[in-house]
Amino acid sequence: MRKHIIFILAAAVAAAGCEQDQFMFDPFDNGESPFNQQSVSSLKDPGLTWSANSSEATIGSVNSFPTLTNTYGVSVTYSSSNPGVATINESGVITLVASGSTQISASSSASETYSASNASYVLTVLASTTSDPGDNSLTFASTGDTSSEDDISNTTFKGRITITYSDSGGATVDGDTYGYVSVSGNKVTVNNTGGEALIYELTGTTSNGFFKVYGEKKQAIVLNGVKITNPDGAAVNNQNKKRTFIVVKGTNTLSDSASATYAVEGEEDQKSVLFSEAQLVFSGSGLLTVNALNTKGKSAVISDDYIRVMNSPTIKVNAGSGAGHGFRGKDYVQLSEGALVVSTAAAMKKGISSDDYVIVEGGTHIVTVTGGVAYDDEDSEYTGTAGVRADNYFAMTGGSLTIKNTGDGGKGISAGSYDYDSEKHTLSDSYISGGTLSVTTTGKEKNDVSAKGIKIGWVTKSGSGNNARVTAYAGKLIISGGSVTVSSANGEGLEVKGDLTFDGGETYVTSSKDDAINCQGDMTVNKGFVYSFSSGNDAMDSNGNTKINGGFVMAICAKGSPEVAIDANTEGGKKLYINSGATIVAYGGLENGYSASQTIYSMSGTAGAWNALYSGKAFLAAFKAPSNISTFIVTAPSLSSGYKGVSVSGEAKCGGIWATGGISGGSSVSLSKYSGGGWGR
Repeated sequence: MRKHIIFILAAAVAAAGCEQDQFMFDPFDNGESPFNQQSVSSLKDPGLTWSANSSEATIGSVNSFPTLTNTYGVSVTYSSSNPGVATINESGVITLVASGSTQISASSSASETYSASNASYVLTVLASTTSDPGDNSLTFASTGDTSSEDDISNTTFKGRITITYSDSGGATVDGDTYGYVSVSGNKVTVNNTGGEALIYELTGTTSNGFFKVYGEKKQAIVLNGVKITNPDGAAVNNQNKKRTFIVVKGTNTLSDSASATYAVEGEEDQKSVLFSEAQLVFSGSGLLTVNALNTKGKSAVISDDYIRVMNSPTIKVNAGSGAGHGFRGKDYVQLSEGALVVSTAAAMKKGISSDDYVIVEGGTHIVTVTGGVAYDDEDSEYTGTAGVRADNYFAMTGGSLTIKNTGDGGKGISAGSYDYDSEKHTLSDSYISGGTLSVTTTGKEKNDVSAKGIKIGWVTKSGSGNNARVTAYAGKLIISGGSVTVSSANGEGLEVKGDLTFDGGETYVTSSKDDAINCQGDMTVNKGFVYSFSSGNDAMDSNGNTKINGGFVMAICAKGSPEVAIDANTEGGKKLYINSGATIVAYGGLENGYSASQTIYSMSGTAGAWNALYSGKAFLAAFKAPSNISTFIVTAPSLSSGYKGVSVSGEAKCGGIWATGGISGGSSVSLSKYSGGGWGR
């Protein structure tokens, strides 16, 4: 239990007109703690949910779209991430504009009764019902990064071979002047012994076939309206170890079956429905669906090198409860553009995974994980699932990534492993500098595997239980831009085993049972907007120093003692520092022994409404109070008074919690100096 934690009852102080030390909370009192505001943690979740996490539509055709479940009929705002592909009006009516992908979102703001909610799905718009017939060109347009060899426009191919699948007569081949292709029914094998860079264009349908290719040069596999099911294993098996471009045109499907055995042929790997020994670079503007239906733990898409998604393809990945990972690049996964929609259901398995790093640079991506915890024979321990798993680091610079993990022991993002650190001797910093990241986890701890929103890094301890002591830790996270929203029902929302630094952006984190934001090292806020809410533990907790040098921080601890809004490891000789330039609104107390270079006040505002901080000349900022919380600890540069009941017409930041412009009206409230103190007898 923590010692010397300070709390404030600002409302009682203001009402009685007394010194606050007369109203210190006594934890031994049998009366109900004023901080156990049950109504705070019992706001109704509107539960906005689309009937599907992805959908396809064709311009000029009659289309149906996913429907929105809005249980309580709250007011909803609709949006499209790419209006150049499709728009959606205030009534939820969609208009198709051009081929491509967009994320359709529905969101509702927090109120006195309901918590904020949002839901989204990826909409893929196709130009026509007829697949692109292709052409005989041996070059392709740029996929967005001409400085990289991953851009297919930098490669001129020597020839094009077209393979048409058909269950009625077997596969046919056109353009194979080299004699590289062999066919048995719909089982097609290419052995490129000459070393030419070739294009293989696949079209047609088969319920019992595959495409397998050997070679030693770069190649392009064009999926042009093809549907391949291999009941025995991989539908596409790339044994060429050179860069392979997957160009997606029209609507395509690759599948295995529940009875697939994935029999080993010699020393060849066959790990997934779409497998590659080489780098995989996806591009195009069509739709590819990959279904892993097997019960052998085989994945949907795997490269034993790296995977990059460029341009504007939509890739839908479905891995069943007996299958493996969704989308795995051993060396790394780089999502530059396009749309990736991943669903995995097996215990222990990951939506997107890499032995090194995962980076999101653009595009629209959704990951849904439902699997739970299982015993990993290889590691001799129980293991859970993750939406994204990177053994080194996770990074995001643009685009959007939405993750929902409902499995017990499940994490939204897990980056940084001890195995990687022990092999490579260091972990790179994880970072978020742009884009929109949304993570939701609802599972519980199981077999000592905890469920968390985002977990960065690793920690080792000696001893057990309350006697455990940290012996080593690694893994840092820097948030300098973008929008980060994390919700964890049963574990930490954002947990970092090393240092955590906020240098910008908007970060909104909630947890119902544990710390909202936690780090093993130092936690530093320099810039940006931060909202941290916990109804079960500390709002912001550092096992090192906590330093708030600037930015806008709102920390709410609704549980009561001994937890606090902003914590630091005073037992270990660390401290909470509040420095000039910081704007803070807190509820639930500050760690005792804090150091402040600007005055800390208590303020009475209006619950569930906009309140503001005022300098005597202008509004400094406005904050939206949670429902039924009206007393706050506040500080800001040049702060002279508070305002309650203000109106905000400017842009609301951090999930509608903060505003720095368009503030008006309201009534002035006085501030009383917050001097702190201990608690207990």
